[in-house]
Amino acid sequence: MEVLYFAWVRERIGLPRETVETDAATVADLVEELRAREDRYAAAFADLSALRVALDQDLSDFDAPLAGVREVAFFPPMTGG
Repeated sequence: MEVLYFAWVRERIGLPRETVETDAATVADLVEELRAREDRYAAAFADLSALRVALDQDLSDFDAPLAGVREVAFFPPMTGG
Protein backbone atom coordinates (compact mmCIF):
# COMPACT_ATOMS: atom_id res chain seq x y z
CA MET A 1 0.00 0.00 0.00
CA GLU A 2 1.06 3.60 -0.49
CA VAL A 3 1.74 5.57 2.68
CA LEU A 4 1.81 9.35 2.39
CA TYR A 5 3.25 11.81 4.90
CA PHE A 6 2.38 15.50 5.06
CA ALA A 7 3.72 18.63 6.81
CA TRP A 8 5.92 17.95 9.87
CA VAL A 9 5.29 14.20 9.60
CA ARG A 10 7.05 14.26 6.21
CA GLU A 11 9.83 16.42 7.65
CA ARG A 12 10.51 14.03 10.55
CA ILE A 13 10.46 10.91 8.39
CA GLY A 14 12.25 12.50 5.46
CA LEU A 15 9.95 11.08 2.78
CA PRO A 16 6.75 12.34 1.17
CA ARG A 17 5.53 8.80 0.42
CA GLU A 18 6.58 5.18 0.30
CA THR A 19 5.23 1.78 -0.63
CA VAL A 20 4.85 -0.41 2.45
CA GLU A 21 4.38 -4.18 2.57
CA THR A 22 2.38 -4.92 5.70
CA ASP A 23 0.16 -7.49 7.34
CA ALA A 24 -1.25 -4.86 9.71
CA ALA A 25 -4.94 -5.30 10.38
CA THR A 26 -5.60 -1.70 11.48
CA VAL A 27 -4.06 1.73 11.13
CA ALA A 28 -2.80 1.45 14.71
CA ASP A 29 -1.03 -1.81 13.82
CA LEU A 30 0.59 -0.10 10.83
CA VAL A 31 1.74 2.77 13.05
CA GLU A 32 3.35 0.27 15.44
CA GLU A 33 5.19 -1.37 12.53
CA LEU A 34 6.40 2.01 11.31
CA ARG A 35 7.48 3.14 14.81
CA ALA A 36 9.62 0.02 15.13
CA ARG A 37 11.54 0.77 11.92
CA GLU A 38 13.74 3.67 13.00
CA ASP A 39 13.92 6.57 15.42
CA ARG A 40 12.66 9.02 12.80
CA TYR A 41 9.40 7.05 12.49
CA ALA A 42 9.14 6.75 16.27
CA ALA A 43 9.49 10.54 16.53
CA ALA A 44 6.87 11.17 13.83
CA PHE A 45 4.33 8.85 15.49
CA ALA A 46 5.16 9.64 19.13
CA ASP A 47 1.88 11.49 19.78
CA LEU A 48 -1.06 10.11 17.80
CA SER A 49 -3.37 12.77 19.25
CA ALA A 50 -1.41 15.25 17.09
CA LEU A 51 -2.13 13.27 13.91
CA ARG A 52 -5.01 12.54 11.59
CA VAL A 53 -5.28 9.70 9.11
CA ALA A 54 -7.08 9.25 5.81
CA LEU A 55 -7.72 5.92 4.09
CA ASP A 56 -8.12 6.18 0.33
CA GLN A 57 -8.65 9.94 0.83
CA ASP A 58 -11.42 9.59 3.43
CA LEU A 59 -10.80 10.73 7.01
CA SER A 60 -10.67 7.78 9.34
CA ASP A 61 -9.63 6.58 12.80
CA PHE A 62 -6.56 4.73 14.00
CA ASP A 63 -8.66 1.67 14.84
CA ALA A 64 -9.97 1.44 11.25
CA PRO A 65 -9.29 -1.80 9.35
CA LEU A 66 -6.81 -1.75 6.46
CA ALA A 67 -8.38 -4.56 4.42
CA GLY A 68 -8.68 -3.38 0.83
CA VAL A 69 -7.07 0.01 1.51
CA ARG A 70 -4.67 1.22 -1.18
CA GLU A 71 -3.52 4.52 0.36
CA VAL A 72 -2.92 5.70 3.92
CA ALA A 73 -2.11 9.36 4.56
CA PHE A 74 -0.84 10.83 7.83
CA PHE A 75 -1.04 14.56 8.54
CA PRO A 76 -1.47 17.05 11.38
CA PRO A 77 -4.92 18.51 12.07
CA MET A 78 -5.89 21.36 9.80
CA THR A 79 -6.59 24.83 11.08
CA GLY A 80 -8.59 27.47 9.31
CA GLY A 81 -8.26 31.16 9.15
